[in-house]
Amino acid sequence: MHVHSSWSDGNAELEEIAERAQQLGLEYVAICDHSKSLGIARGLDENRLKDQMREIERLNKNFEGFKLLKGIEVDIMADGCLDLKNSVLKDLDFVVASIHSGFKSGAEKLTERMISAIHNEYVSTIGHPTGRLIQRRHPYPLDLKKVLSVAADQRVMMEINAFPNRLDLNDVNSEAAMEQGISMSIGTDAHTLGQLKYLPLGVSVARRGWLQPKNVANTLHVKELLIKISR
Repeated sequence: MHVHSSWSDGNAELEEIAERAQQLGLEYVAICDHSKSLGIARGLDENRLKDQMREIERLNKNFEGFKLLKGIEVDIMADGCLDLKNSVLKDLDFVVASIHSGFKSGAEKLTERMISAIHNEYVSTIGHPTGRLIQRRHPYPLDLKKVLSVAADQRVMMEINAFPNRLDLNDVNSEAAMEQGISMSIGTDAHTLGQLKYLPLGVSVARRGWLQPKNVANTLHVKELLIKISR
């Protein structure tokens, strides 16, 4: 539920991702490339995203029992707005909203940014919510309790990012989210085909946080998932 392709800074084509995902027994993969503000990652603007959406729709006609979901990892900007227009986000299946900059702006500002994104009606989940990079960067200051309360009210998911140097949310915070009634999405944040195998790392975090299948959106069949995230 969070995979990057060669459309941004991943190194695999959409067809390759679909093929490997099916080999791994998955029913669906959300293609969530970066949005335009991350120029270094060749982030997608509205026009390129529309082109990718059309390509995904074309590919899905050839699959049986599998679906590529049209998604994006959209940046949460300094003012809390999202990096892409709602007129485009509304046509996506899955929207991951993430903070990638301004980590030193303070707990109040960061909390406000995230809460503003949560209130956007098209946001499905918050990506790597505390921003930690294991042994490289501490979680940024954030009133996570407040964020989780708003997410529960808005029925927005929190991500367990399964990438090995993130594992974010961690087990303790995942349990706290579950206790608020929040569903979790597990995303590999894969940028290569091999990194799709990181999914079990996210499952391990969920298990350590005492989550059950009903608390994790990945356990849903694709039709159930799309109903769940249509707020």
